[in-house]
Amino acid sequence: MKRFILNIIAIAALSTLQACKKDLNALPENSRVAEVAIVDAKTAEIALNGAYANFANVASSLSSTSSGGIPRTNWTSHERYPAMFAGYLGYGYGQLPEEENQTSGDGSVYWEEEYRLLNAVNGALKGVSSLPGEAFTGSRRAEIVAELHFLRAYAHFKLLSFYGQWFDVNSAYGVLLRDAPSTKSNIFKARSTVKESYDFIVTDLEDAIANAPAARPNYYATKWAAMLLKMRVLISRGAAADYTEVINLADKIIQNGTYTLEADVKDIFHTKGLASKEVILGLKSQPNQEKDYYSRSAQFWPGASAIFVAKGTLKNLLANDPRQAWMIGSANPYSSYSPNTFYFTKYMIQGGTPTTVSETFYAMRLSEVYLLKAEAIVRSGGNLGDAKTILKTVMGHAGVTDFTAVDNANTPADLLLQIYYENSKNLVAEDGQEWLSLLRLGLNTVKQLRPTIITQAQYILPIPHSEFIYNPTIGAQNPGYSK
Repeated sequence: MKRFILNIIAIAALSTLQACKKDLNALPENSRVAEVAIVDAKTAEIALNGAYANFANVASSLSSTSSGGIPRTNWTSHERYPAMFAGYLGYGYGQLPEEENQTSGDGSVYWEEEYRLLNAVNGALKGVSSLPGEAFTGSRRAEIVAELHFLRAYAHFKLLSFYGQWFDVNSAYGVLLRDAPSTKSNIFKARSTVKESYDFIVTDLEDAIANAPAARPNYYATKWAAMLLKMRVLISRGAAADYTEVINLADKIIQNGTYTLEADVKDIFHTKGLASKEVILGLKSQPNQEKDYYSRSAQFWPGASAIFVAKGTLKNLLANDPRQAWMIGSANPYSSYSPNTFYFTKYMIQGGTPTTVSETFYAMRLSEVYLLKAEAIVRSGGNLGDAKTILKTVMGHAGVTDFTAVDNANTPADLLLQIYYENSKNLVAEDGQEWLSLLRLGLNTVKQLRPTIITQAQYILPIPHSEFIYNPTIGAQNPGYSK
């Protein structure tokens, strides 16, 4: 069988930070020190912030300074790769294998990042659990644990979504669960089943929903963020009861949360950033990150070490949609290398200057809550009219006034397709929801929309080769790939 594996050269070109292969599951030094140094509530908060830094993948850039580089939030893999897999973004100086869903090489892009996060989280959890309850004020200890459980659930679900057969709850190909700091004594571990993976993730999220703060700055996890993450998990698992709970969770966020849909969704990305009341969880840029030559903004315009562009597929999807005017720029000047591509201006205005807003990343927004609720209504056999109303509400906040396609979608399959289209228009290049919503349509529909996908083996990535060397007990490679 032809192997569908990411090209390691392409990944190196796209990522400014790759961990050494021998350290795939090794606890980072700073997290190991933090575990030992957690002696009171203050140091527990420091350890929690360290976990958030791993969540944001904060790293030094390529820029040369006296301090060794400008630290920056480097969450680009979350926005670019899924959009490439779905066919909406591309590499402006040529074409990468990811854009055709048929590649050969290595699949470590999320593996390394999420296991670093898991090690930091588990180290902090171990340290916090060693402290007496009276070391904290009020409910803060339970809140810290809940925030850490949110981050652990996020990491495990990201891994399940890209390395496990999340679409088959009876599959043996789940995720390699890590619930303790990795050491030489526990590095050898087998992957869990898909059901076990879902169960573990949901358990963490239930604690996060019960005990995480209701009010925190939106670059920290709250009970509302945990509810939305649980919605993502349940819509993927796809049991009948899951759809009912997705709807219930959506209602709790919409009715009881402090979030509101932005009047014009463009304002989130071009002017407001994390000040928007629609953002449930975002990632702040680091100080002076916008001044870095290799900033995230510069990779969209004018192009620094790389340039990432909108493909004609996205421009066509946005035809007759007001979002095309501010999300799609002029033709890519390097179109001879990457035909039918255009500047992607969702974050960086063409001809503009990088700012803290253009360097802001978005993990979760209220629009996604509405869209997941609409999808769950349809999948549960609910009233299509109710789902259409929700869908048109989201579209209206993007300036859409022509709802003909939605009104004419009179079967569940047709309406699910319209919801997918809005997922792609609204959430493209944020945190992978355009990709997962495509795959949830089923292989036959996926083949029609994305002809480069011919098998479900292409839904997920291969476990990196080095994992089998340093953890030979992990089990079998994902179907369709070789070790």
